[in-house]
Amino acid sequence: MKPLLHPLFQDHAVLQRDQPIPFWGVAAPGVTVSVELAGRTATTRADNSGHWQAVLPPMAAGGPYELAIHAGDAIQIVRDVQMGDVWLCSGQSNMELPVWRTLDATSEIAAATQPMIRLFTVPKAAAVSPRQDFAGPVAWHRASPDTVRDFSAACFYFARELQKTVTVPMGLIQAAWGGSRIEAWTSASALRAQGGMDPALDILALYANDPVAANARWGQHWQQWWSTNAGARADDRPWQPDAEGTGWQQAPSMLGAWERWGVPALSHYNGMVWYRTQVTLTAAQAGQGARLELGAVDETDMTWVNGVAVGSENAPGTARSYALPTGALNAGANTVVINVLDTYGDGGLAGPASAHAVVLDDGTRLVLDAPWQYRPAPTARVPPLAPWHAATGLSTLHNGMIAPLGQPGLRGMLWYQGESNTGDGAAYAARLRSLRDDWRRQFGAQMPLLVVQLAGYGQPPEAPVESGWAQVREAQRRVVAEDPHAGLALAIDIGDAYDIHPPNKQELGRRLARVARHRVYGEGTLAPSGPTARTASRTPAGIKIAFDDVTEALVTTGANGPIGFELCDAQARQCAYAEAVLHGHDVLLRSPQAGPGARVRYCWADGPICTLRDRSGAPAGPFELSLDAAEVP
Repeated sequence: MKPLLHPLFQDHAVLQRDQPIPFWGVAAPGVTVSVELAGRTATTRADNSGHWQAVLPPMAAGGPYELAIHAGDAIQIVRDVQMGDVWLCSGQSNMELPVWRTLDATSEIAAATQPMIRLFTVPKAAAVSPRQDFAGPVAWHRASPDTVRDFSAACFYFARELQKTVTVPMGLIQAAWGGSRIEAWTSASALRAQGGMDPALDILALYANDPVAANARWGQHWQQWWSTNAGARADDRPWQPDAEGTGWQQAPSMLGAWERWGVPALSHYNGMVWYRTQVTLTAAQAGQGARLELGAVDETDMTWVNGVAVGSENAPGTARSYALPTGALNAGANTVVINVLDTYGDGGLAGPASAHAVVLDDGTRLVLDAPWQYRPAPTARVPPLAPWHAATGLSTLHNGMIAPLGQPGLRGMLWYQGESNTGDGAAYAARLRSLRDDWRRQFGAQMPLLVVQLAGYGQPPEAPVESGWAQVREAQRRVVAEDPHAGLALAIDIGDAYDIHPPNKQELGRRLARVARHRVYGEGTLAPSGPTARTASRTPAGIKIAFDDVTEALVTTGANGPIGFELCDAQARQCAYAEAVLHGHDVLLRSPQAGPGARVRYCWADGPICTLRDRSGAPAGPFELSLDAAEVP
């Protein structure tokens, strides 16, 4: 019998305590539906499409309970239901990173029998319009060595730490996707409200009903980007069948990763390469419907047939299959052109050439085994990514993974994302505000949001540098600071210079729990994190940076005084390291540059060295502050 309840409600579920308890599902149209839980009952009626909703009054923490749904002759029983606190844990790979990849994983997994922590993983799915149901089977699991191994480490360690002081069942919902941009997690309506994305969103809406037409229109958008790229020639259109140009060279017959071709210029190349080949068809073949099938591509392709864009995907290491528009093929020679963008590791088209073909409606497979040519296309700019791409698209993961959650009761949301947005860090504050407001419309107007500030990654610089990572961290700091229902967990000092996925998620969990205790559970005497920079001002002794939330006193590690402070001009275009000394809860900058400086930055790099803490051991996080207008007397 088909379940009456939405799949979120299953055995071992945790429901949010102390709030009205919503339920929803599908039954026979017009049937009366009753919901019973712990002696409480709510009755409703399914609408003409069979959808129904009901709400029970709030309940305190406790359980286990049995949940019963009656709809005519149909009944569904859900057992071992707990009332507790439910947390949504979302973001990209550092939120997705499983327990088995963390420090001391073997011991952590062996000791992970925590029956009052329940785990729920949203299946990974991208969609061009909002889904009502999950893309695959789902279940709630008690935390155990078998179930914790592949679950989000940041999320699990957070709940485990939190339960030391908040002794209620914890329900954890993991919805994460490695490499994802924040725009993919935000609804289309919220993205439109930001502005600047309407053309791409219009194409996304078209893609939902007519992918072939959307691909062609996106191709025009991409081609315009290419034509306006720095250094582009007006007559350079590599996607056109008659594009001769310069720089085309013979590709190896086996294709494969270009780093392995033996071409010195490509041996360590991460960037963009054009490919092209031809396939010959008869008039009868050209008159059929067809698809273009490509072997695995690493990582992003933009593909044309006879000068018409037919597809684009961002799916590293996976094959492509693109429907060709009517009339796309010609009798005689047909040109296939593929632009491949690779930003990490091995890039290119998988080999051999037989992995790529035009497949006709009658089943004929015309292998693209004519000689392939290639042409590197170095560019400092990142090309536009199609809005339907899974991890890098617009609203795709919101549609496929957040929308299906509906509107359950939550205690709060954890967000660990931003690495994939460091290429345009200046825009991140607006993006984060939009996601925050968007999710609160779905889950509750004052829903707490706990943000993990990006961990350090990469070697520390020898001189002040601009950093997209630092820009994202500053956006995270500012957006949280303006919001009484948000909190920031610092991770700058627990990163790894050589690993974008730092394994010390246990300490991250402790810091998230500390933020939650302060911000969500009202432990006002507990500082939410570490020292927080409040103001930067000129004084006779030098530039004074005042800190709040200092436990006992400011201290430094590994040096006589704090390092990593910079003084910059008003536009932060010219920056210099500044000498700093501790003075109670303040830091004083006494460098010669202190006179003309207009802005102060701290730990401003991808992977900076940060030495300032308080006596609790909590670090001061990166920041940028403007100096006040007061002059030195």
